[in-house]
Amino acid sequence: MSFALVIGAGPAGLMAAEELSLAGHSVVVCEAKATVGRKFLMAGKSGLNVTKAESLPIFQARFDNAWLAPMLAGFGPVEVQDWCQALGQEVFTGSSGRVFPKAMKASPLLRAWLARLVAAGVDIRTRWRWVGFDGDGFAFNTPLGRKVLVPAVTVLALGGASWARLGSDAAWVPWLIDKGVAIAPFKPANMGFRVDWSPHMARFFGMPVKGVALMAGAQRERGEFVVSARGLEGGGIYAVSRSLRDGAALSLDFMPDVALAEVETRLARMRSGETASNRLRKLGLAPVEVALVMEFGRGLALAQAVKRLGVVHLGPRPMDEAISVAGGVTQAAVTDGLELHAIRGVFVCGEMLDWEAPTGGYLLTGCWATGRWAGRAAADRFIQV
Repeated sequence: MSFALVIGAGPAGLMAAEELSLAGHSVVVCEAKATVGRKFLMAGKSGLNVTKAESLPIFQARFDNAWLAPMLAGFGPVEVQDWCQALGQEVFTGSSGRVFPKAMKASPLLRAWLARLVAAGVDIRTRWRWVGFDGDGFAFNTPLGRKVLVPAVTVLALGGASWARLGSDAAWVPWLIDKGVAIAPFKPANMGFRVDWSPHMARFFGMPVKGVALMAGAQRERGEFVVSARGLEGGGIYAVSRSLRDGAALSLDFMPDVALAEVETRLARMRSGETASNRLRKLGLAPVEVALVMEFGRGLALAQAVKRLGVVHLGPRPMDEAISVAGGVTQAAVTDGLELHAIRGVFVCGEMLDWEAPTGGYLLTGCWATGRWAGRAAADRFIQV
């Protein structure tokens, strides 16, 4: 019997499987790991941010590649919320516009989704690791030995090149390159940056820096980050990580709602002879912020250090520590339906594709949207086969 094959059981792959099943096709999902959705579950450990409640044009503009625009138009912030609620998972919008399930965790949503897929007849096989092509088929190492599947259509949803322990190890790259698929080199995205701290910073490791503005080139973002033994990480850093990765300098504004002239006036009113640390504390800077000014602000006027502190870093943390990646299968390598030009009948989606977006619900929505798009296109291709 003809069937559709989906390789990879993360959000993009499961969404593709659902669309193929809804179209009436028999679907087999193969997952290398012992359980499905591992990166999805990890992302939800501190609260599953499924999307961002904002207008579609603003939402689409947060993606670096316009080719995802029609996919996001089909499955954007509104559709994600409706989809979650159809699975019995009520959602709410936080003060920042980020949307979360009321349960906050990923596991209830994943359980409900898997139950619906299984009830629809989707065959999910774990510990089936794809190991390359075998003629017209796909070869797998499985608990039952080597198996080769020859589907009518295939959707690849294998992830990018970060968090290899959760399944995104980019092992697929040479197999697609050998078939003539153009793949842009992977680069870390939404990642921390290494800093060679002086010893006095050690007691501040793990402390958050809140309410600051982070500037990288022309980009200015309000947010918070954490000082760690490895460097700087957290949402504020991730928001400017693309600019920093691409060569922009990082600077911090610890009093983003106060003009430089006002900071200078406040400092001038303080007693002469006070230490810089005391003066910074009187301005309202937290101890970790004072430490950062002392670390990087030597030679600067104090007001300048408060308003535009240049931070010296050693570049991004390793790619496998990044939340996501840029790079992957290029737009030129696929049709409008995400079918590979070089391997007809094979579609790609999720983080395998060359796109980049910030954290805050954009990444997950992007994976769902591209999975849905590829699944629908594969279902149409199935009919043609």
